[in-house]
Amino acid sequence: MFEKAQGEKVTLPCTFELSAEDEGPLDIEWVLIPADNQKKEQIIIMYAVDRVYNHYYAGLTGRMQFTNLDPKSGDGSLDILNLKASDTGTYQCKVKKAPGVQSKKIQLTVLVKPARTKCSIEGSQEIGKDVTLKCVSQEGSPLLSYDWRRVSGTQNLPATSVLNKNTGELLLKNASREYSGTYSCVATNRVGTDECSVELNVTPPVNTAGIIAGAIIGTLLGLSVLCSIIFCFCKKHREKKYEKEVHHDIREDVPPPKSRSSTARSYIGSNRSSLGSMSPSNMEGYTKTPYSQVPSEDFERAPTQTPAFAPSKYDIAHKIGDITVV
Repeated sequence: MFEKAQGEKVTLPCTFELSAEDEGPLDIEWVLIPADNQKKEQIIIMYAVDRVYNHYYAGLTGRMQFTNLDPKSGDGSLDILNLKASDTGTYQCKVKKAPGVQSKKIQLTVLVKPARTKCSIEGSQEIGKDVTLKCVSQEGSPLLSYDWRRVSGTQNLPATSVLNKNTGELLLKNASREYSGTYSCVATNRVGTDECSVELNVTPPVNTAGIIAGAIIGTLLGLSVLCSIIFCFCKKHREKKYEKEVHHDIREDVPPPKSRSSTARSYIGSNRSSLGSMSPSNMEGYTKTPYSQVPSEDFERAPTQTPAFAPSKYDIAHKIGDITVV
């Protein structure tokens, strides 16, 4: 029986001696016997008539060869390179030289070394709490065994620790500050080892009440700021809406108010046209009317009515023919 690690090389021995009675051609065969008895043996390599044939088994193509370049010298051993887990099985060497026939069986087990081992911490790293250090290998043939050791400090595991070598768990009960440090785990099987490490930092309990109070205060402050923003936005929106409603209430068909000077000119012009259309006999009534007053901006009368004039700083004179109106 042979046990080898994946990736390594193995030599399966097969030596023989020929007798004087063996006169036939020499044949050397290596076959793989399947675990299932229902299947036939598979030839993997052969030496016959001074020639090597190694194309029978695709799974070992390019990875197997006779140890001796001249197998007929009495050494038909087989080398298998870069072993894989699938190479595990029973191999049989057959030596034939008529009339003699001899064979030998060899059990090969290819094991995988532990690899991709990861360390982790489970539980709260607070003083007085129980904390578990975990160690698991992603690869590796059974049986795997795990062992923990402390790298820093005393290098001895705490007195309250409990180790499970099969699962790789290290339980530290009632943790204290002295438990802090670096811990290393070594995974082992029959063909190799692998390791990982983790840092443990035991701290005082967290003030949960203070954290909750701080979270509540922070939430309330955030809500107050949000409410202030919403209030300002609503107020601004109402002001814009009010200005828009007032703007639409203004009638577009109302003309703007006339200026004082334009009102006066309009009134005087209308009276000029009236005076120009009347005869001299009718002017006597108009000459007695005081024209020293100009209508105010806020007051107008129809041309047919006697206008009322506001006091003015200037006298207005108009000459119609030989008649002067003051």
